[in-house]
Amino acid sequence: MNIEIKYQPSYSLAIIRLDRGEGITAEAGAMVSMSDGISINTQMKGGLFGALKRTVLGGESLFFNQFTSELPDGEITLAPTLPGDIMTTPVNGTIYLQSGSFLAATPEIDIDTKWGGAKTFFGSEGLFLLKATGQGQLIASSYGAIHKVNLMNRRFICDTGHVVAFSQGIDFDVRPVGGLKSTVLSGEGLVCEFRGQGDLWIQTRSTQALLSWLIPRLPGRGREGGRGAGSMIGNLLRG
Repeated sequence: MNIEIKYQPSYSLAIIRLDRGEGITAEAGAMVSMSDGISINTQMKGGLFGALKRTVLGGESLFFNQFTSELPDGEITLAPTLPGDIMTTPVNGTIYLQSGSFLAATPEIDIDTKWGGAKTFFGSEGLFLLKATGQGQLIASSYGAIHKVNLMNRRFICDTGHVVAFSQGIDFDVRPVGGLKSTVLSGEGLVCEFRGQGDLWIQTRSTQALLSWLIPRLPGRGREGGRGAGSMIGNLLRG
């Protein structure tokens, strides 16, 4: 298998070349194109309970698509819903992702949800994270470009809406950016304070910031129709 990422960082496309018998598991709706000889099998990975848990708690689709090449030179291209970057990283253990960042993985990677603790209640990503476990390749996406940070046992602070993923061995807390005045007036709100040894991936744009800018400017914002349009756009942006 060979994975190539093109057109970074704004409109990234993952090009996955497969040998005969090789496969990739992708988020529903992520496929852009595929060559002849690629079979598709739609499934609820982890069974009904696991699929429902990912959907209800992790914000992901109920189904995954398993693409398998029946020829020695298969090719499939994948892209996320929002304009942004794509990263690929080897998994040898566990990587945690924000809801909506999972794009694809090799079949050996199990995708599940993880209780993030009450501390995540105050962040923008909800109470649950996606948990990618196993040995293989993970493909994740972002809104905006992806910036990788190696913590090396130092503290690192990131806005909650800019977190894409982080590796096992990193812990975090959600807290205000500063005192009451800074939290209310700075426009920064709540942040994640990471610590430990491992890699952290962050995105240069935030869907929450986009929605905060966009929704007040919708026509008829004060009427029911405006609220409906805002809700529809919000759902589209969240995938």
